[in-house]
Amino acid sequence: MSLAADLVIALVGLLHVYFLILEMFLWDKPLGMKTFRLTPERARDTKVLAANQGLYNGFLAAGLVWGLWQGAFGFQIKLFFLACVLVAGVFGAATVNRRILFVQALPAALGIALLWLA
Repeated sequence: MSLAADLVIALVGLLHVYFLILEMFLWDKPLGMKTFRLTPERARDTKVLAANQGLYNGFLAAGLVWGLWQGAFGFQIKLFFLACVLVAGVFGAATVNRRILFVQALPAALGIALLWLA
C-alpha cells in the first residue's frame, strides 16, 4: 500500500509541475489558451497572475517531492502538501471550474487515503 500511496503522490506532484509549466510558460500560447479557454487578449491581461499561480503549484510539487524523498519519515510532509492540494482543488472547483475537483482535488484525496492506509 505504501508503494501505491507514493505512486499517487508522485502523480500529484507531476500534475503540479505540469500546471506550473502551463501557467508560467504556456499561458499565452495555444496549449495554455486552449486548456484554460482564454482569448489572446485575456491571456495577455492575466499572464502575470497566472505565472504567480504557477509558482505556487511549483511549491506544492516541491513539497510532495520533498516528502517522497524522506521515505517513511516524510509522512507528515506528504500529508500536509496533499491537504494543501486538496483544499486548493476544492476552492478552485467552487470558484473557477468544477473540473478542478476531478483534476486536482480527487487525486489528492486518493493520495491522502492511500497514505493513511499505508
